[in-house]
Amino acid sequence: MAGGFAFSPDPDAAVYVISVAAELTGLHPQTLRTYERMGLIRPGRTGGGGRRYSHRDIELLRTISELTAAGIGIEGVRRILDLQHQVAALEQRNEELARELEATRHALQVAQAGRRAAPAPNKLPVLRPSESAGSLVVWRRSR
Repeated sequence: MAGGFAFSPDPDAAVYVISVAAELTGLHPQTLRTYERMGLIRPGRTGGGGRRYSHRDIELLRTISELTAAGIGIEGVRRILDLQHQVAALEQRNEELARELEATRHALQVAQAGRRAAPAPNKLPVLRPSESAGSLVVWRRSR
């Protein structure tokens, strides 16, 4: 840690040549090329066409290696990787929806508080606590 700070490279920065990636993963360079042809990995390329692997690529190659060492075939590995990507995307979407719901709840609470202070015809949704802990029911009045 020179100069009082730690350097943390971007995990997606393609910096490792194929020989270093092979050494870091314990795989033969030809295996890395095969995995690329099969679409399991997509290393970056230099202007001259040389492969460059990122830290994230190295981790993916280690995962593939562990799965195949456990006896899982390449198509099984492909399916597991696809499912992991789907789970990650769903988790991200769930977090987005949770933030959106929290913002909506806050806006509705503010609207409800304003309605109590100045009773006037209001078409904003009304809040009602639900019997379930931490739940909220939202409805709109009919016209």
